[in-house]
Amino acid sequence: MQKASNNLIKELKKQKRENCSLLFLDNVKIINDVIKQGFLPKLILVDSESKFVWDDSIEHYLVDHHVIEQLADSKTPQGVVCLIEYIQDIVSKPKGNFLVLDTLQDPGNVGTLIRTATACGFSDVFLLDSVKVNNSKLIRSSVGTIFKIKVHSLSKQEFISYFSDWHLPLLKADMNGENIFTTKFPKQIGIVLGNEGNGVSQEISALCNQTISIPMQNDVESLNVAVSGSIIMYQIIQKQ
Repeated sequence: MQKASNNLIKELKKQKRENCSLLFLDNVKIINDVIKQGFLPKLILVDSESKFVWDDSIEHYLVDHHVIEQLADSKTPQGVVCLIEYIQDIVSKPKGNFLVLDTLQDPGNVGTLIRTATACGFSDVFLLDSVKVNNSKLIRSSVGTIFKIKVHSLSKQEFISYFSDWHLPLLKADMNGENIFTTKFPKQIGIVLGNEGNGVSQEISALCNQTISIPMQNDVESLNVAVSGSIIMYQIIQKQ
């Protein structure tokens, strides 16, 4: 196996800093899932020849472990880094249920919600002024499902402009809304989840024609946004 040159390593470090569309994946399971989805790695780096278990047609190099540590995002990398170019899908009218995340900043929450949306058969996830889809913690939290669903990073104003032409029902989650367990839903719907501390913004609330909530006991006012969103999504697909 060919060893990576110093110039190549230097260039990869530069790309990691500057190229937002280039993902540096360091989890073997996620790498395998991405390849199964049809994404072709630009190249794969390993710190041992035995760790390269993919097709030889994929460009690959041997590097020292400290290089893996510099390019990987996890604290305990598995000795592999795979470079994937991630290009966002063009924004278009969703063909199924869709999730709108309004200014969510926790990548763990966003990744979990993308994973749940994928499991529930949603067609799109819109990240409005939220954590970017190339965030490494988001990718790990989604367990690679960002490659199985359309995920769009855009501003609130951009989303408002697109949504005005779609004429689709949109509901928001809020503690003062209608009981999710007694609500009826149309065959296609969008769900808005708001910022962890401030909820859904006024601009996006103005687009919603329905508000729903999860009933709670023992004076609990709210749940973690990823938990709430997951409950709501599963309840919707069950009723649909």
